[in-house]
Amino acid sequence: MENDNLNKLWENQTNDIPNFSPKDIITKAKKQRNGQYISITVMSITVVVLIIYALFYAFNQWNTFNLGLVLMISSLLLRIILEFYSLYRKEKQLISMTQKSYHTYLKKYYKTRQIINFIITPVCITVYIFGFYLLLPYFKEYFSKAFYNYILISGVISLIVVIAIIIKSIIKEKYYLKQLHK
Repeated sequence: MENDNLNKLWENQTNDIPNFSPKDIITKAKKQRNGQYISITVMSITVVVLIIYALFYAFNQWNTFNLGLVLMISSLLLRIILEFYSLYRKEKQLISMTQKSYHTYLKKYYKTRQIINFIITPVCITVYIFGFYLLLPYFKEYFSKAFYNYILISGVISLIVVIAIIIKSIIKEKYYLKQLHK
């Protein structure tokens, strides 16, 4: 039904916007939405693990370890909320707009995503890294040297992988925005 509505709205229009078929738009939207779902899932699993750990092992008394956990959890929760908001706001708009208004909306959407990508995301990553940094002295004290090194190395590698995924996503979004300006 959604596809039929888009076909009817967009086929009846003539304008100077690059003519993407409704099928092209829907395919791109689904691909991007799946990428956002993967990001949300990975961040959510991390939050759940951190919360479970915090509930069972932390918060006996307030210290920098607990502050580190809270910073890590809150930075991830903020990103999850932003991703859900961004995802569903765009999805809702897709169905109710004409091609020209949707094209304008997409330009605005991707410019807003740039603010999220270039301001909010680096702040979240910085807060997450700082939270992880606050945990390291406790890990060093309570775990063996080998396990501490494992946590340190795997934490850094995981962070590099996540940052690489974010950068790839940012590049894709910039490409989409560039395509919209043609």
